[in-house]
Formats: sequence, C-alpha cells, structure tokens
Amino acid sequence: MTIRVSINHRTSYKFDRSVNLSPHTVRLRPAPHSRTPIHSYSLKIKPETHFINWQQDAFGNYLARLVFPEKCTEFEVDVEVIAEMTAINPFDFFVEEYAEDFPFAYPKQLKKELMPYLEKESFRGKSCGALFKKRLKAVNTKKQRINDFLVEINQSLQQEINYLVRLEPGVQTPEETLKSAQGSCRDSAWLLVQLLRHLGLAARFASGYLVQLKADEKSLDGPSGTDEDFTDLHAWCEVYLPGAGWVGLDPTSGLFASEGHIPLACTPHPVSAAPIVGFTDECEVEFDFSNTVTRVLEDPRVTKPYNEEQWQQILALGEAVDKEFVDNDVRLTMGGEPTFVSIDDMESEQWNTDALGNDKLSMAKTLLLKIRDRFAPDGLLHYGQGKWYPGEEVPRWALGVFWRTDGEALWSTPERLARIDTDYGHTIKDVCRFSHYLAHLLDIPLEHCQPVYEDALHYLQKEQSIPKNIDLLAHSSNDDLARKRLGRLVQKGMNVASGLVIPISRGDDKKQWLSSMWPMKREKIILIPGDSPIGLRLPLNDLPWLTEEEQPLPIQRDPFEERIPLAKKTDIRFAGPPPSASELSKAEQILLANKRDNEKAKKDPIWTEVVRTAMCIEEREGRLHIFMPPLEHLEDYIALTSAIEETAKQLELPVIIEGYEPPRDPRLLKLLVTPDPGVIEVNVHPSSNWQQLVDTTTALYEEARLSRLSTEKFMLDGRHTGTGGGNHITLGGSSPADSPLLRRPDLLRSFITYWQHHPSLSYLFSGMFLGPTSQAPRVDEGRNEMLYELEIAFAQMTDGEVPQPWLVDRLLRNLLIDITGNTHRSEFCIDKLYSPGSASGRLGILEFRGFEMPPHSRMALVQALLIRSLLARFWKEPYKKPLVRWGTALHDRFMMPHHIWQDMKDVVDDLQTHGYPFELDWLAPFEEFRFPHYGRVKLDDIELELRWAIEPWHVLGEESSSFGTARYVDSSVERLQIKATGLTDGRYVLACNGRRVPLRNTSKHGEYVGAVRYRAWQPPSALHPLIGVHVPLVFDLIDTWNGKSVGGCTYHVSHPGGRSYDNLPVNSFEAESRRINRFDDLSHTQGPFTPRPEVNALREFFINQEPPRPMEPPPEEPSNEYPYTLDLRRPRTC
Repeated sequence: MTIRVSINHRTSYKFDRSVNLSPHTVRLRPAPHSRTPIHSYSLKIKPETHFINWQQDAFGNYLARLVFPEKCTEFEVDVEVIAEMTAINPFDFFVEEYAEDFPFAYPKQLKKELMPYLEKESFRGKSCGALFKKRLKAVNTKKQRINDFLVEINQSLQQEINYLVRLEPGVQTPEETLKSAQGSCRDSAWLLVQLLRHLGLAARFASGYLVQLKADEKSLDGPSGTDEDFTDLHAWCEVYLPGAGWVGLDPTSGLFASEGHIPLACTPHPVSAAPIVGFTDECEVEFDFSNTVTRVLEDPRVTKPYNEEQWQQILALGEAVDKEFVDNDVRLTMGGEPTFVSIDDMESEQWNTDALGNDKLSMAKTLLLKIRDRFAPDGLLHYGQGKWYPGEEVPRWALGVFWRTDGEALWSTPERLARIDTDYGHTIKDVCRFSHYLAHLLDIPLEHCQPVYEDALHYLQKEQSIPKNIDLLAHSSNDDLARKRLGRLVQKGMNVASGLVIPISRGDDKKQWLSSMWPMKREKIILIPGDSPIGLRLPLNDLPWLTEEEQPLPIQRDPFEERIPLAKKTDIRFAGPPPSASELSKAEQILLANKRDNEKAKKDPIWTEVVRTAMCIEEREGRLHIFMPPLEHLEDYIALTSAIEETAKQLELPVIIEGYEPPRDPRLLKLLVTPDPGVIEVNVHPSSNWQQLVDTTTALYEEARLSRLSTEKFMLDGRHTGTGGGNHITLGGSSPADSPLLRRPDLLRSFITYWQHHPSLSYLFSGMFLGPTSQAPRVDEGRNEMLYELEIAFAQMTDGEVPQPWLVDRLLRNLLIDITGNTHRSEFCIDKLYSPGSASGRLGILEFRGFEMPPHSRMALVQALLIRSLLARFWKEPYKKPLVRWGTALHDRFMMPHHIWQDMKDVVDDLQTHGYPFELDWLAPFEEFRFPHYGRVKLDDIELELRWAIEPWHVLGEESSSFGTARYVDSSVERLQIKATGLTDGRYVLACNGRRVPLRNTSKHGEYVGAVRYRAWQPPSALHPLIGVHVPLVFDLIDTWNGKSVGGCTYHVSHPGGRSYDNLPVNSFEAESRRINRFDDLSHTQGPFTPRPEVNALREFFINQEPPRPMEPPPEEPSNEYPYTLDLRRPRTC
C-alpha cells in the first residue's frame, strides 16, 4: 500500500529595486538519513543567472550554495520532492542493553563523538533560567524503560506548550517558551533538545517537511488528524539512543517522528538548520511562500479501495444490471453473512477460536440496536438459542430483529425492549403481575398461569457431593457451571418459583387461544435441571401420554403457499379486556391458587385437552424474559407479541423476547446476529435491488465500526487477513416460488461450470484455509471422479425455466459436497435451495461459501456486483461447456497471484464481451489484500518483486485433546511468488537458497514468474516433522555469462533483527511496517556463485589458489507435477 506524494514548496522574495544578492545557502533537500523513500527531487532558482554547488555540511546535511553574478529584482526558490509515504513504525528499533532503561550513561568514546549534541545552555544566562530549572526538576528521572521515558516527556511538553504560528525569525529561548507557555514548532523542539541534554541525552534540532494526509476513515478514539492533505516546514527533536541511532520526537504533536517527517537539516543548534541563509542590498521586500502536497500515485488499499469516479461507474453498472433483471423478470434477491471481530481485542480466545466470550454478547447487542434503529425502528428484537455443538457447555445465542415488509410496526415501543446486559431489578412479583395482565388480554384463565420450580431433590443431592471446604455462596467465575448453578439456587431459595408457564396454542373459530392446566404426578411443575431458559427445560415428558393417533402432526406451512396481507397494527384486537387495578394487585396469590387447581386437575384430568406448547415468563438476573411458544402462523405470532407489548407498556416493564422465532414467512424480514468461533456473524436480510443492497451493506459496515467491531485482523508478522469467518453471499427470491435458482436450474450449472473454468473466482476472494478439507472446497478439489459425475448430472438439465422446483436439488445434492459428504461445506451450498427434509430447507437460496470477509463495504459490493453481472449474463446465455481437468495445476499455477490475475482478466473480458462494462481495476484492492506486496529490488534494468502466494493447508491425522480427538492443520508451509522483469533470455537464472527457481515467461517480453514453497516455522505437529525451516530466503540473480550473483534480495519470516513481537499489530500501518521490515535488498550472495556440494558444476582451479569459479548455475529441477513452483522441502534427488 503506497501513496506517492508531490511536495511543492515555493519561497519568493520580490525587491523594489535591482539588488545584489550575496552567496546564499539553501537547506531544502531531504537529508541522506531520511527514512521516507525519496523518489525524486527538483530545485529551481530564480533568477536563472546563477551558479549552484551542492555540498554537505559537517553533519551530513545537503547544502546548495548559490552565487548570483548579476543584480536582480526577484529571488525565488522552488522545491519539488516526490516521496513515498510508506508506513514506518517509529518504535521499531533496538537499543543497546545498557541503554534499555533511563537514566544511562554513554560510553566514553561515544560520548566524545556526541559532544556537539550534549552542549547545554548555561543556567547563568537568560536562556535557561528559573522556569527551566523548575521544569527540569519536574521530569521523572526514576529508573524506567527508555521508550516510556521519551513518550512521557514528549507528550508532557505537547500538553504544556500551546502551538502558535510565529513569523519572527530565530528561536525562542527555553525560558521564553516556558514563560509564555506557547511557541512555534521550532521553539518546542529547541526546548525539548535542551531538556534532554540537561538529562544527559544527546539531542539535535531537526528541520524538515511535515506531511499529513487526510485519513480514509475518521478515528473512533481521539483526533482523526487533518481534514485535508497538508504539508509545511516543521521542526522537531531527535535523540541519540545507542543501538537505535537518532530517534525523532515531535513535541508539537506529542508523537514520534514517522514517514510524515522528512528531515532537511539536523544540527546541534537551530542556527545551522535555517532553510535559506543570505543577505541583499537594502531594499523593500515582498515576501511570499506556499506549501502544497498532491497525491500523484495511490495503490488500491482496503481503507479507500476506489476513487469517486470508479465508484460512480460501479453504481452505474449495478443499476444497469438491475434494469436487465426487471426486463427479464429475474426476481433476484441477495443477502449475506458478513462477520466481524473486536477492534480492541484481537488476541483473546473469543476473537480467535471460541464461539462465546465475555464481550461478544454485549457488543452484539449494541450492534443489533444500531441495526434496528437503522433498518427497522418498529422491529421486534428477539433473543433466541443458536447452534449447540459437541464440546460446548451451553448453546450459543442468536440475537434477531424482525420487521414486516408492508411497513407496519411489529413492535412500536422500543423502550419496552430490555437490553440483555442490563439489570433492571425485576423480581418474581413482576413476573406474576405481567402474567396476570397478559392472561387477561389473551382471555386465558388465570389459573393456567402456573408456577414452575427447580428440582430441589436433584440439587440437594448435588449439594451433598460438594467437598466440605467449598462455600457454595462464594462461587467464583472459575467454578464449573454446575457448581455456580447450585450456588445461585441455594442463594435464591429452592421454594421460590423460577417463573410462570402459560400453556397456549392456536385456537379455533370460537376462541382465539387455547390453554389448559398441566397435570403432573408431582405436586408442582418441576423443571429439568440446568441454567437455560425455563422454556427449554419444561418437563414435557411428564404430561399425559397420548397415543400416536391423538398426537398432532408437526405440519409446517408450505413455503410455496400464497400468503394474504397481514392486518394493520391498529386493527389488531385482543381476545379479552385488560384487568382492573384491584385484580392486578392480587397477582401474587396466583402461586397458591395454582397449587389447589393443579391438585383438582390431578383428580379429574381431561387428557386429550392438554395444550403441550407454552409461553414462559421468568426473571433472570434482574430482567424479565418472555419465552415465545412455537407457532405455525405469522398472524398468531404478531397477535401474541402485540399483547406482550401492550402489557409491557401498561406495566412499564421492559422485556426480553426469547424462545422460538417468528415462523418463516415472506411477509417478514429478519436480521440475525450470532456468535461463531472467533467472530460475530450477521445474517443480513435479502435485498431485492441494487440500491437496497448498497444501502444495507454500507450501513452495516458503518454501524459495526461504531459498535467497535472490525472487518479485518492482522497476524503477528503483519499479514493482513479478513475476520476468518467468511462473508457468504446468498441468492434467492422474495419467496421460494420466485427464486431464479429454482425456476432456472441451468443458472446453477452455469455458475458451477464458470467457477470451475476460472479458479481465480475461487482463490482471489477466499480466506487463508482452502483446499479439499476447507470450509468451501471447489468441486474439483475433492474426489477425482467428481467432475465425471457432474457432467452426467449436467446432461440431465435443460435450459430455461422448468416446472419442477425439486429438480436442481435431486440432481446436485450428492455432488456439491466435501470429501466427507458434508453438503454444507461446499463452495456452492444448496442446503436451503430445495432440501426435502423440512420447510426451512425449501427456501430457494443458493449460498456462495468461498468468500472471505472484505475489509471495506465497497469491496463487498463489488463482489456482489460481479455475481449479479454473471447471473445476468447466464440468464441470457447459459454457460454450458465441458469441465476442465486442471490436475495439479490447480494448486501450482493458480496459487500464484500473477496467474490468478490473468485468469480474472479473462473473466472481465468475457463480461465486457457480453455487454457488462466490468473493469479489472475494480478488483485491484482484492489483489493487494489477498497478495500483499513484500518488496522489490531494481538491478540495472532488471526488477525483482516478491508477493505473497497461496498455500493450501493440510489437515493432519487425529490427535488426542481435552475433548477427545482433534484434527489440526499444518500452516507452517508458505509460498511466495517472485516476478522478474527486464531479463535477457538465456542469460540470467534466479536462485533461492542456492536452488534454481523455475521461472516461466509471461505474455510480456522479458517478464518471468515463479514460486517458492518453504517451511516458515516448526510446529509441534506437521506433515513432515523432520524437515526444518528454510528461512531466510535469499534470492540471487545469477548472470550465467560470468557466474556471479549480480544482486538479489532476502525475505525474512520474522524480524531480521531478532525482535519478538508481544502483541498483534494495532492497525494496518503497523502491520505494513512489519511486512516491510522483513524484506531487504542488501543480503544477496557475494562474489562468484558457488553451488552447493550436491550440485554438479564444472570447476576450474588456478595456480594462484583462487577459489573455484563455477562455470554453471544450479541445474534445473524438473517437476512434472508442480512445474511452476520450487519446493524447498523436496530433495533434489526426488
């Protein structure tokens, strides 16, 4: 990610007469030690009649000495600096061991060399008076890490000295700056220089350019920086740290100097760093200056993937495709499952491997509320149970917001929906009041509101098994779930009801709701032990047994059944009147009343009238929870929630709706927020057109960021990845009957065939884990016979619309699977297309599972636009071609970014040929994100470039773990692509660690690409545990005409200085600096290239005993299986 900028600095003096100019000294050229790469530099002087002589002063700074032989009326200095704003981590340095802590002393010789930078202003003069002494004493000189000391003193000055623009020449004394508590950047810098020198540290004054670029995104914490790109002359301080050299401190901003600080002159005293020095004859002068910075080159980056012109073109194509969909009656809807991670915590288990965590629920609730306010202010918030996998102690949660498609409110009082992470102080009394009021509205007898209790006998037995030295009431977070549960129950009391249960089901023509008593053998309704909601622990098996003929069949509504419009919110009427105040005040008596009625029910039960579905109301952690019963019809669910809302509003009791979700229905939209290992997943409601998709995706990314959720992660070495949870894209229709995938099965055939023909569609957008055992394997990555069977299935499909919606599922269900037969783990998942198992599987939805989470909303929309454009192309002209047997080329050639990009170029060309002006440049941000650039080196006319390449991970055999057995993946093997341009055919050979890289010529003359596969680190379990690491990778460009390495580069897997990072990168800038630090162009093999002993090479010995000079480069290592890749794990003799 490079931003190249042009700094234009003009200084102009216009005289009222012709004057003589003395020789002038100009210090406006970036210093040799500038860490910001300088691409080019230009200095222009007026008058044009002058002589220039470039010099260096005693401190290594560049000086331009100007001599003017003639009088002039104008003197102008124009400077242009083109610099690359490559990210620099200002804290990435080492210090000598003795200098790790402040205070420290310089060694004698070093101190002697630093004498000019240790010279202190005397306390006797006016420069450093009483205020300076006082400030010096205030400095914390206790032993501390040198980094911490420098940060503290730098930031304290920034807070104490107000910045102002001061046009007077020269620098204020430290005493003057402290007295006025304000000064220019040069005043603050000189004050810091003197403070550091009086504390025994060598410091110097630095003058240069400060470049500040407008941030792509506003900061969530603290200032976001400049609102516009900005540059100006600036001054700061540099301190000398043994081992690290000169480290820049900017007391004006309180920051360390980084890529935006370009030094022009660094000297012991500000006088020697003046930008322009000289004099003229006496005259009147008109002074003018300007400083501007312009971006001349911007690589695509994830924070700003597209410029405004590109984005308008993308939007226009989306609208054009939408118009085609309308004209062709496609009826497409598009949704997705984006995933997010915490901005503040990328290292804990909950954001890496665990599905649940302390912060996930709270952050998910915050996100859900923001989404509700954005998309559905009158929507219903629902807290349900999610998936429950083996090995997890409790089921996962699922937060949802539901709203009606007709615009009517589903829940009109958001303040009556409680937060899941807030304690409202509700008790069992509130449960009774709420139940009584609701029962009146539903016209349910009050005695049917029955209390439920925990199983005292079970917990008493558990209590007897607790060791004597354990205090149940002092349970801690480290106790297991059973012990904490028992402790809470003992503290609450076992005779206190846990809540109320109201049996309820859909009524008939005479009565809206049916209800009944629950006759039990035991005196009370006793819950199944656990700490899940009581609705999940009801003793349903204790209810009167029914014969098979009497049991109601669980019939689900056919998703293809037509639905009538829903009733308006204002037209909903309740079955009964609300209770009076006197009736409500007796709510607590329901507990005893239910006991007597229950006994009566035991004597004369009417077995066949027992309602077996129930609504449960309980208090949990100070919150009122309503567990919704399973209901088949959406109309019933709406009526029940309306009664609950009315009760909550009248009693002023906020509630949490949990339990069963509303039944699936095309008249209702939903958005779910659920936990997944390491991420929070959002199941986005489908969008019926392009503009709606743009609005939804943009809003979701914005609200997630404001909830402190991110779309990207960084690895320890600086590698940039997505969240790891994917960004699955779903295609369907507003109803299953409208789904274009069911109406046109040939669309799925076209997608599968096109993806199989173009591996770039699988690999450019994928995550790090791919291959036959990944979450989304390609159809040709598993069984060898799969393509053969697919061709047979494709032959049974017809083009155009078909009347059998089940056809596509029957033909492809057993082919779109992974190698274990899992239908969910497939690049094209049809579990929800027309699965015969349940109505929830017949939704007409196709899921693309091979997409990684893009870090920017516009990148996600370009992904969606690519799929929409291809669907429009396939709708007009189905793609029916023979499948390709790629063989090992799939995991050889198409692992390299160059070949993936060339293949993607073919995809874009095909779209353009069919009338869709999709641009290849729109995918450049994905290339930069998926294949980060590590570095390049230029050797005369030859350039070598290193990029990350893809490496499939191997799944290892089963190993014992705490949960039984586990299967790990071997991620220790990595792959790099190296591209060479400007090569002379037959002359140069590229070697990596002494072995020849198989370079292949591209379509461009003199351009070659190759890949290197290597072991980067040594895990405890690996595919080949005896093979060690192969890093660093030393690349040598060998001139076969003279047997020498003419240059090269080195790639390090870890920091070349041995630095071990304690934390993950905090942002993309630190991640980029870590990547850059692992590449250098100074470590190629020196002298004649000497092959390793096992390589046969002709040698020639000389009388003067010079070392042998090889006459041949390393030989080729032919590999018929993987001809594009050098595998350093494979011995040469294989």
